[in-house]
Amino acid sequence: MNNKTIRTKKLALISIFSALAVAIAPFAWFDFLGTKAYPTQHVVNALLGVLVGPFWAAAAAIIVGAIRNGLGIGTVYAFPGGIPGGIVVGAFYWLFKRFKVGGRVRLTSALAEPIGTVLIGATLSLYLIGPWIQTTKILELLSKEGILFAYLTFGAGWTAASVSGSILGFFVLLILNRMGISRETLFSEG
Repeated sequence: MNNKTIRTKKLALISIFSALAVAIAPFAWFDFLGTKAYPTQHVVNALLGVLVGPFWAAAAAIIVGAIRNGLGIGTVYAFPGGIPGGIVVGAFYWLFKRFKVGGRVRLTSALAEPIGTVLIGATLSLYLIGPWIQTTKILELLSKEGILFAYLTFGAGWTAASVSGSILGFFVLLILNRMGISRETLFSEG
């Protein structure tokens, strides 16, 4: 399979999953401290991080975040909350593959999504995005005595969405694997 065909397949996959994530957005979110926690984005991160790789998963998160914001069903937090999760999943998958970890065990990469979303994304949101948009809630939380409380409360909603989404993504990957659909079969990778 040539590189142009592989790129076309990957673009098709991120388009389909991005459209699915946007279509489900109005039905699958909950509000938490001014952010919209969205488990379906984390399912998509888990799936695409494994199936197409870290940067393609990040591209899908950018697409979904931009569309959701444009439709008024997302917030600026969609970007730091979505992008790192897909990158971390893809990086874990790449590491597992590089060290010749078995196929089904590689799928556990999906469970690393909260590392990107909560540890990286929530931190970026708290320190960069929150003060930038200068919301009263975030500025109050950023006082010297409230920094730990801010991180814990800010990340709590994202943790719930990210953990549930990554677990669901892992189970979908297991089902796809059982059906013979994997990164290796989709893109003729060895």
